[in-house]
Amino acid sequence: MTVFSKIPHNCYEVGHTWSPSCVRAAADVTRSALEVSFKVYAPLYLIAAVLRRRKKDYYLKRLLPEILWSTSFLTANGGLYIVFFCILRRLLGGFYSWSAGFGSALPASYIAILLERKSRRGLLTIYMTNLATETLFRMAVTRGLVKPINHGEVLLFSITASLFMFFFRSKDGLKGFTMSALKFIIGKEEIPSHPVTAEPSSSKPPEEPAAIETDSQASAVTPKARGKSLAAYTRELIESICKRGPRHRCCKHHHDNCISYCIKGFVRMFSVGYLIQCCLKVPSAFRQMFSKPSRLPSFLYHKENFQLGAFLGSFVSIYKGTSCLLRWVRNIDDELHALIAGFLAGLSMFFYKSTSISMYLFSKLVETMYFKGIEAGQCPYFPHADTILYAISTAICFQAAVMEVQNLRPSYWKFLLRLTKGRFALMNRHLLDVFGTQASRDFKGFVPKLDPRYISVCSQAMLPPGGDIQLG
Repeated sequence: MTVFSKIPHNCYEVGHTWSPSCVRAAADVTRSALEVSFKVYAPLYLIAAVLRRRKKDYYLKRLLPEILWSTSFLTANGGLYIVFFCILRRLLGGFYSWSAGFGSALPASYIAILLERKSRRGLLTIYMTNLATETLFRMAVTRGLVKPINHGEVLLFSITASLFMFFFRSKDGLKGFTMSALKFIIGKEEIPSHPVTAEPSSSKPPEEPAAIETDSQASAVTPKARGKSLAAYTRELIESICKRGPRHRCCKHHHDNCISYCIKGFVRMFSVGYLIQCCLKVPSAFRQMFSKPSRLPSFLYHKENFQLGAFLGSFVSIYKGTSCLLRWVRNIDDELHALIAGFLAGLSMFFYKSTSISMYLFSKLVETMYFKGIEAGQCPYFPHADTILYAISTAICFQAAVMEVQNLRPSYWKFLLRLTKGRFALMNRHLLDVFGTQASRDFKGFVPKLDPRYISVCSQAMLPPGGDIQLG
């Protein structure tokens, strides 16, 4: 197919096909973005305030301004895109392959991120950079430039986890939210600030007397005890094994031996993962509470709930188990153990494969290493790098959303549709097919119904007949 350098159609024929007026189209998108943005940020900030135990003054004075602050950012990002979409078309006299997506989104995203609070810019930049990197990779695969690796997301996660856990074990390796998150997931026992116990390796662990007492109690089995449930028997068996298990002198989990240390870590994070996945399904379950009440139990026993729990639980237990094993083998507690333990723990992603998680953590790792390079004087510091990187990353994603939506992460495409109330899908991508990106591949059944008074002669010759606009 011939790839044209420019198509001469106007912005009504290509972009805002629901309205021939550029002003009205921009107002429509801005209005829908404002409504959706407020619905997104209001509960988000409210839940965050409750979890952080904010005081009454925060709810009275700061909560609403912060919600409106972030709402204005997201609203501007959507509304200004249409504005620059129309401006570029008038300046260029048509559309190039880059102007409808990247060129229009770049200035809109840059202005929008300046409206957001500085404390949130870094987090937004990391998310969009991760998304843009994944999008570029998919574009490269589509063009045959790179070949995907089987289980590549698991390998990337393992490497990322290995380095993150090494920084976690290193003194002053991690700070801020990342350190707090890993401390919650792994536990304080693996933090290097905890002193190593000086008890000799031949001494008995403090749990052994309790284990002897348990054995003596278990020997006097009553008929009532024989009738215990399988769950109770299993629990007592595990507790007995855990109390009898050994603990190396270099291990810092003083109240547990190595076996119970790993088992408790698995149970704790399995429960956390299960509850998180259940909470994510609450809105859907609430909607079906009255229409289809018979389906409610399925939300509790859905396989994704157990997959996320198995992922988090096995990650913690593998990491802790490998760390303890290396202490027994080498008879020292070395931070280099974290490299091996973190890599093996990363294999737990086989339970819950997620390219999004792997890419996000990899982006966060790159950011961490970059700032460490700045502190060491090895990397240059670029002022306003977060705003520039956010604008470029968002522009890349918008380029994919316009020209090749098949290479965009489905969840982000659904978010764009929600933000614009379906209007992003109303672009006349049949006209954009001339650029060779198969822009209309996922929109074969859609042809906009345009007002003949506002379309050019070339459009009348190229447009297929029929079709209606549906705002979905």
